Amino acid sequence: MIVCGDDALAERLATELHEVYGERVTLVLPSSAGNLSQPVAGLGRATALLGRMSSSVMGRTVVSGSRTTGTVPPRVVEAAELSGSALQEVGVPHAAALALVHDDDETNIRVALAARRLNPRLRLVIRLYNRKLGQHLEELLDQAAVVAAPDMDLATLDASTTVLSDADTAAPALAATAIAGTSKVVQADGLLLRAVERMPSGRGEVPEPGLCTLALLSATSNDPAGAEGSDNSGDEGPQLLPDDGAVTMATGRGTIVLETVSHTGPTLPPGRLARRTAPLGQLFSRRLRWSLLGLMACVVALAVASWITTDDPPLHAAYITLLDLFGINDPATDAEAGRQVLQLLAGFAGLLLLPVLLAAALEALGTFRSASALRRPPRGLSGHVVLLGLGKIGTRVLHRLRELDIPVVCVEEDPEARGITLARRLRVPVVLGDVTDEGVLEAAKVHRAHALLALTSTDTTNLEAALYARSVKANLRVVLRLYDDDFATAVYRTLRSAHPQALTRSRSVTTLAAPAFAGAMMGRQILGAIPVERRVLVFAALQVAGHPQLEGRTVAEAFHPGRWRVVALDITDPVERMPDLATTPSPDDEHAPGLVWNTDPRYVLKAQDRVVLAATRQGLAELLGRHPAPRPR
Repeated sequence: MIVCGDDALAERLATELHEVYGERVTLVLPSSAGNLSQPVAGLGRATALLGRMSSSVMGRTVVSGSRTTGTVPPRVVEAAELSGSALQEVGVPHAAALALVHDDDETNIRVALAARRLNPRLRLVIRLYNRKLGQHLEELLDQAAVVAAPDMDLATLDASTTVLSDADTAAPALAATAIAGTSKVVQADGLLLRAVERMPSGRGEVPEPGLCTLALLSATSNDPAGAEGSDNSGDEGPQLLPDDGAVTMATGRGTIVLETVSHTGPTLPPGRLARRTAPLGQLFSRRLRWSLLGLMACVVALAVASWITTDDPPLHAAYITLLDLFGINDPATDAEAGRQVLQLLAGFAGLLLLPVLLAAALEALGTFRSASALRRPPRGLSGHVVLLGLGKIGTRVLHRLRELDIPVVCVEEDPEARGITLARRLRVPVVLGDVTDEGVLEAAKVHRAHALLALTSTDTTNLEAALYARSVKANLRVVLRLYDDDFATAVYRTLRSAHPQALTRSRSVTTLAAPAFAGAMMGRQILGAIPVERRVLVFAALQVAGHPQLEGRTVAEAFHPGRWRVVALDITDPVERMPDLATTPSPDDEHAPGLVWNTDPRYVLKAQDRVVLAATRQGLAELLGRHPAPRPR
């Protein structure tokens, strides 16, 4: 297995493949030295990475264009440029899988095209932020593999090319964590898995079960925050895929259950705020609308008074009133006193109407001019989510929150950030400024917010913003993006001690995304992952054939508590079956997957069956024929 990357996801992915799946891994890092005449500077990054990955014995090599030394697996390789010769030296022609997880989409595409030419049978996993481009790239690389190796049938093998996005993988979990009572969703194109967090209604009670129980949370009725700050799998941590006995005995603990499953299309809910035209309420201010309403009431009153005093028909009385209002010259010198008074009042109302109409025109013009500008948080806003950071992750989370019609206020330091355009298009209020500066969070109305999502790329910045927000509002729900597990544990315990009644959550984007990338490198259809506190539950589609743990067993017998569980069965005929469950079926597709989610526990799994599994990382590794390496004490 070869992993090429330049950030934390590459490190997490290499560790996942080595420790969980027991694979031989080569991690290729871009060299910081421009050429090999300065090797010392280039080796500093690898040395630091070796220190962080201390759980494994690693060697270090440098690609020099002629030879590779030090091949103690797993190894860290530094290459100034991933050219064809460098790919050959790191073993791409004979590798089983290659993951390209650089932060630059262009680099990943260029290296993927070169790797496909070197090894048509290579399983490619590519990290791309552009989803539409990723779909076209998958088709192109798969077609190139078939042309280069005509004997290879992609319909019977695992997908040759898989394009994933860490932002898309982590965004649903981050968005759901910020909202109490919101279900955790795994969406893989047309397939939607909905897992709901349920808490017991009283002490000593068990929450209602759904289709199946996926996990027992560490949170209790006395401690709403639980022990979520750590990744501990002991008694205080969450219990993944428990059996019925464990669920019955775990009174007072929250559960994550699979509640509903359905197919969804790519369209967005109608409630999203992607309006291209400004509504009337945003064109004119409230004061101006009240002024116009008062003048209209005055005109109606004058018309009624004219009708009563002059005995004219109502339509004629209204016409005379409008003539007086607009100053049309028809003085009532010979009329009665009441008529003359009404004419004077109408003329005065007409003088008031002119500036109001001018203000309305100017305000409408200013509104249209500022339609493309960033909105400021409204004065009476409350119960919203404050989102810090509009980078790749923050942009996807913002899109997800607006799909759920959740009010959001964003805080971003860079006016040219990736998510500014999306916020402007969705008309989401944005506060430009550094979150650590005084007054920035106050401008985002954090004291009236429901939750704070700190998703910047710096752990200390997220922590500083969370601590300041808690000082403003002690019971604020806080979700932190933290990379280091030990640091997250210390932060969680401190916040829990200082604010025992407040909910604190910590999430790592790389921890959420790495299992999906690792599973795709193993060649199986990874549909997504659901976070359970700081652990991950993976959903995968597997063929029963070749798995003795499944084939010939009933659904109940195939259930391995704490490892895997069959949650769905594809009853579609194998001849008409879609090769990839993650593919979005068209509306007129006759071969859409027929998935049965409430399966009979007595059903015997056959070799031609295909199932959807909920599995832990270790359980998935065991099903794939790899046993996880023993972890150091």
